[in-house]
Amino acid sequence: MKELYLLRHAKASRASGGMEDCHRPLSRRGRRQVAAMAKPLQRLGALDGEIHVSTSTRTRQTLLGIAEQLPGSSLDSRTRYTKALHTFDWKALRRWLMARPPDCDRIMLIGHNPALTKLARWLCRQAAAELPTGGLLSLSLPVESWQDLRKHRGERVFRLTPSEASHALFRKQAPRAPDLDRARTDKRLLGLLTHQYRMVRVLEPGVIAGFDPEFLHQYRVNLRRSRAIGESLRAIFRVPGLGKVLKRLKHRARATSELRDLDVFLETLDQQPASLSEQARKRLQDWLEHQARERHATLCHAMAQQGYARDMARWREFLSDKGFRQALGAVTPEQVEAVLAKRIVQHDADLAALADDSPDSSLHELRKTVKRIRYLAELDPQRHGPFLAGLKQRQTLLGEFQDLCAQQAWVRACIASMPDTPPPGGVKKECLDWLDCLEARKAELHRAVMGLDPLTEATRSP
Repeated sequence: MKELYLLRHAKASRASGGMEDCHRPLSRRGRRQVAAMAKPLQRLGALDGEIHVSTSTRTRQTLLGIAEQLPGSSLDSRTRYTKALHTFDWKALRRWLMARPPDCDRIMLIGHNPALTKLARWLCRQAAAELPTGGLLSLSLPVESWQDLRKHRGERVFRLTPSEASHALFRKQAPRAPDLDRARTDKRLLGLLTHQYRMVRVLEPGVIAGFDPEFLHQYRVNLRRSRAIGESLRAIFRVPGLGKVLKRLKHRARATSELRDLDVFLETLDQQPASLSEQARKRLQDWLEHQARERHATLCHAMAQQGYARDMARWREFLSDKGFRQALGAVTPEQVEAVLAKRIVQHDADLAALADDSPDSSLHELRKTVKRIRYLAELDPQRHGPFLAGLKQRQTLLGEFQDLCAQQAWVRACIASMPDTPPPGGVKKECLDWLDCLEARKAELHRAVMGLDPLTEATRSP
C-alpha cells in the first residue's frame, strides 16, 4: 500500500513588473493558509515520508512556512526540490511518480493545479475535481510499486482545505449575518433562523475535518439558538410540525455535547493546577484525546447518514413553509417581550430556590434558562443592550460551573480506566486529589451563583 499526499501551494501574489510566474511569492492570505495547514498535515502523517517540492517560489515558501510552524521537525533538510514538479501537466506528474523507487511507501508532493487534481482524478474516481490554494488531497494506493499505478485504483481519498482546518479562515468567507436591526419582528425572526440554518450547513465540513474545535462550537451554537427561538415561538403560536423539527434539532445538538466538553477540557488542560505532575497530565491528555477521537468518529458517522440529511432538509423546508411564515407574520414585539418576561420570572424563581445543598443539575437548568433568555433578548439588542452585557457575565459564571462538572466526570472515567495500583502515590492518586480541587472550586462558584441578583432587578435600557 502506498500513501500519496498532494498539496497545492498556498495563495500567491500576482506577478508584477515583468516578474516570471515561477517567482511569484506567497501573499498574506497564503501565509495564513500555510499556518492553518501545518499541524493538520503533521497529524495526518503527510510529513512523515518523502517530501518533494516544485522549485517555484510559492511552493518553496509553502514548505518553509510549514516548517516554521513546526519547529524541530527538520522538514527543510528532508525536502527535495525538483524542477520537474514545476508543471501544470498531470501526465508529467504521473511519469515522475511512477519512477519513484518501490521501497518508498509515503510521498508528499507540493505542486500546482490543474496537474494535482487531474492526477488525483486519474488515480481515484472519487477525488475532488477542485482544490483551492493550500488544499490537500490524500490517497491510499493499493500497489506494491509506484510503477503499478493504474487508473481509478486509488482508495480512501481525503480532502482538506485551509478554510476547513481553521475557523479563522472560514469566518472570512462565511455567510454574513443579515442586517435586521430595522426589520419587522417576523422578518427578523425568519432572517435569523434562515441564517442559522445556513451557518450549520457551511460549518459541517469543518466539524467533520475536526482540526479546529471552534467549528463544532459554532455549529452547536447555531443549532441551539435556532431551537431556543423556535421554542419561544411555540409559546406564542401553534404550527403543525414545529415540535418535531425542534425535537430533531435538539437531538443533533445533544450529539455534540460530549465532544464539545472534551474539546474545552483539552484546551484548558495546560491551565490546570501545578500540583498535577507532567506524567499525570500526559496520561490524562492521552486518554482524553482518545475519547475525543472516538466521539468525533461517532459524530461524523451520524452526519453521513440519511437521517441527518432528512433532518436538515425538513428544517429548511419548514422555514419555507407557508403556514409557518403566515404565523410569523402575526407575531408582535409585545408577544416576544411577554415570553422573555415569563422566562426571566422563571429564572428568578429558580435562582431564589437554590440552596447550599442544591444538586448540580439545578445550576445546569439555570444556565440553560439564561441562554434562552439571552437568545430572546438578542432579537432586540438595541433595547436590551445593558441587560445583555450583565447576562453574559452570568452565563460565563454558570458556564464555568458546567465545565467543572464535565471535567469531574471525565477525570472519574479516566480513573476508572486505570489499573489498580497500591496506595499511596501514582497517577490515580493525583487525579483523585485533583477531583477534590475541582469540587472546592465548584463550591465557590455555587456560592457566587447564589449571590447573584434577580434578573428583574437588572438594568435594562428604556
